Amino acid sequence: IKEVVLQTEFKDIFIVPATAALSGAEVELVSQFGREFVLKNRIEPIIGGYDYIFIDCPPSLGLLTINALVASDAILVPLQCEYYALEGLGQLLNTYNLVRERLNQNLEISGVILNLADFRTNLTNQVIEEVKSYFGDKVFKTVVPRSIRVSEAPSFGKPAIFYDRYNKGSLMYLSIAKEFIERTRQRKSESAPETEASNV
Repeated sequence: IKEVVLQTEFKDIFIVPATAALSGAEVELVSQFGREFVLKNRIEPIIGGYDYIFIDCPPSLGLLTINALVASDAILVPLQCEYYALEGLGQLLNTYNLVRERLNQNLEISGVILNLADFRTNLTNQVIEEVKSYFGDKVFKTVVPRSIRVSEAPSFGKPAIFYDRYNKGSLMYLSIAKEFIERTRQRKSESAPETEASNV
C-alpha cells in the first residue's frame, strides 16, 4: 500500500487512486481465500499514519464494497435527495447488517449526508423527512444544495472548497467536515473506557 499512496498538491491530503485494472478486481477476488479481508489486510500497515482514511465505494454492492465495509470502522452514507437513492439505501442497509453480523462487528453507521438537495421541489423535503424519521440523529444537520460550481470542480482536478471556497455548496461541505470531526470525537469518547473518557 505504501507504494501506491500519492501526495496531492494539497497539504496533508494523500490519495490511492483507482486504475483501469480495478475493474477486473471483483472477478479476481471471487476465487481468493479470505476475499472479504483483502483490503483490510492491505491498509493495516498505514492506519496509524493518518487522521482519517476514507474509502470511496462504487455504487454497486459487490465484493469491492464489502471489502471496504470490512476494512472500516464506520460508514458515511452520502444520499441524494431523490426517490431512487432512497430505494438504494435499503439495499445498502441489508448489506451493512450482513457485514456487521458475519464479518465486522465493530462497523457503525457514522452518519447520513443529504446532498444535491433542490428545495424548490416537494420531493426533496419528503426525502429529508423520511430519512430523518428513520435515522434520527445519524443524519447530518447540514444539507448540501445542488451547485453548479461544486459539479464543475472535478473537471478542474480540485476539491470544491479549493475551486470556489465561498460557493454555498463548498461552505456546506466545510460545515459537514466540522460536524464529522465533532461526531468522530464524540464516538471515540463514548467508546473509550470510563477512566480514560475525562482525558479525551
